Amino acid sequence: MESNQKKAADVGRYVSSLLRDHFGKGPASVHVLIKPPFAFIHLRDFLSPMERILLKQQESKRLLELRDLLMDELRPQIKLNLWKLAGLDVTDVFADWNLEAETGMILCILDEETAQETLAWPEGVSHEEVIKTINRASMKVEKRPGSTAVYWLNERTVLVVREKILVEIEKELIANGFTEPLKIAKRPLERRSLELVDMETVLHHPIREVFVDWDFSGDTGYMVIMLETQN
Repeated sequence: MESNQKKAADVGRYVSSLLRDHFGKGPASVHVLIKPPFAFIHLRDFLSPMERILLKQQESKRLLELRDLLMDELRPQIKLNLWKLAGLDVTDVFADWNLEAETGMILCILDEETAQETLAWPEGVSHEEVIKTINRASMKVEKRPGSTAVYWLNERTVLVVREKILVEIEKELIANGFTEPLKIAKRPLERRSLELVDMETVLHHPIREVFVDWDFSGDTGYMVIMLETQN
């Protein structure tokens, strides 16, 4: 069976080429982490010259909308080609961007069993306290999740999956086609909520950046917390 390391290298080359072809500039680096049932792709130095101009003109919302629209178009290609290249059966693809840091993430949900290593927690970090703190953060911007799961993909990458988090006004906005404005409004709120509950203390690491996306139809939120690690 092909190793996850080889799969990750193939996926990284493919994603770099795909983004370069469609955005006009590829990321300087692509880090791929495959931990079934997830494949996490972190992008660095990813901002095209045209996007840089838009950002300087305070058009970050328009830029985020354009990227989301393009990712909607690329989603079927990503699913198909990750299967062809690496045998990854991708059921859904999510993405988010940190324009100021020129970074981004693509999160693929795989139709596979959960790998044992994604269940391992680092020593000294309380599973119960992390879940409780994530739920408190959610209650500040939405409501208490119906369920919360946290996966340590590696020592600096924490994935949070929350289900049944949407409030009624959000459901109404989604039903009326306002998903993109809702995403743009919710993302900074989600990031700030972690500061309000002092998430860094619970995780025992400073937070480097946070990426967020949603499956609105399934009422599920995905959050990736990137941690600073000790040298």
